[in-house]
Amino acid sequence: MFLDGLDELDKKIVELLIKNARMSYSEIGQQTGISRVAAKMRVQALEQKGIIEEYTTIINPQKISGAVSCYFEIEAEPDAVGKVAEILEKNSIITQIYRVTGKSRLHVHAVASSGEEMEELICGTMDKLPGVRECSCNVILSRIKDIKGLRL
Repeated sequence: MFLDGLDELDKKIVELLIKNARMSYSEIGQQTGISRVAAKMRVQALEQKGIIEEYTTIINPQKISGAVSCYFEIEAEPDAVGKVAEILEKNSIITQIYRVTGKSRLHVHAVASSGEEMEELICGTMDKLPGVRECSCNVILSRIKDIKGLRL
């Protein structure tokens, strides 16, 4: 299991927060059989250890009118991968960059507010990346399964 090294109570707290990061300490305490204060101390300890990194709101771009979400597979020369990643990292439309194995060296996710903005990303940034052998783009039509964070 991914949570080896945590006791059963911490595992349960992490599972609860994955399902609902807005859960109150009182509710965590009720569902785990500990006090609100103990639940708060446990969560804070998990945060201090870096097990829980952050709490965030995830926006579904498909629910926003006009938003376009794409994945790019980028095959770059080995010496250019770092520079390509550095350029992409500075672009606010790019939401995720992964170094991957296989023919493509980078897997990049982008969310634009419109088709025009995505086209500008492609023409103004992607087409001009140094050392790129090949770049393919796939538009996301719908979400079927999308798990955030750690799968338990």
